[in-house]
Amino acid sequence: MKSLWNSFKIAFAMFSKIPMPQAEWTKENMKYMFCFLPFVGAVIGGLTVLAAYLGMRFGFAKEFVTVILVLIPVLVTGGIHVDGLLDTSDAMSSWQERKRRLEILKDSNAGAFAVITACVYFLCWYGAYSQIGSELRILSVMGAGFMVSRCLAGIGVITFPKAKEDGTVAEFSRKSEDIAVRNVLAVYLALLLAVMLWIQPVWGGAAFAAALLIFAYYHHMALKYFGGTTGDLSGCFICLCEVGMALTLAVVSVFI
Repeated sequence: MKSLWNSFKIAFAMFSKIPMPQAEWTKENMKYMFCFLPFVGAVIGGLTVLAAYLGMRFGFAKEFVTVILVLIPVLVTGGIHVDGLLDTSDAMSSWQERKRRLEILKDSNAGAFAVITACVYFLCWYGAYSQIGSELRILSVMGAGFMVSRCLAGIGVITFPKAKEDGTVAEFSRKSEDIAVRNVLAVYLALLLAVMLWIQPVWGGAAFAAALLIFAYYHHMALKYFGGTTGDLSGCFICLCEVGMALTLAVVSVFI
């Protein structure tokens, strides 16, 4: 139990800005860390639904509430996943060979394509939430989606080839109980799919299908252009997966 509690603390310390008690980052303490990554998404999803409800309850302007919803994932995580999206954008837009792309991923400077990507990314979120509005059932599906993206990201870290043997992802993977963690994340995914379908079958099914399609693209992109996954690519996937689900829900909600 102590190992599980320490894995929980390390997961939230690494992937969120939520204050956590200190824990030693040893192999024993980190081996179940990715089992708790989806719960960072649960916090984001819960706050998203709560903010929408309070905004509706107290009569705040729709535009104001929409901005809050867009910012919640960044405020909870500190933007660690957005950093991966922007680094990946610069690397992909460079059209350099694989070694140079990996070097660009490590570069802390933001290029022009990163700035453009950031603008497009947040505009997509704003547009999706503007369309969804205060429909709490759709937002509940999206809330589960924040967990789905992190389940898939954890599975990717464990199962995909690693682009760098000395990278953060490779280090985390070496310290993880791969089979046990992968199976736990797969069970989470099955439960999340059931919940999403229970909330509304078409909305839930469409969002989950979008997540799987983006996961397939992530696998293709990571292996073809980088030779495997990295921490930045994993963060990029989380961003694309979540905004892809949000846009899918925005479109589907018009017809259902």
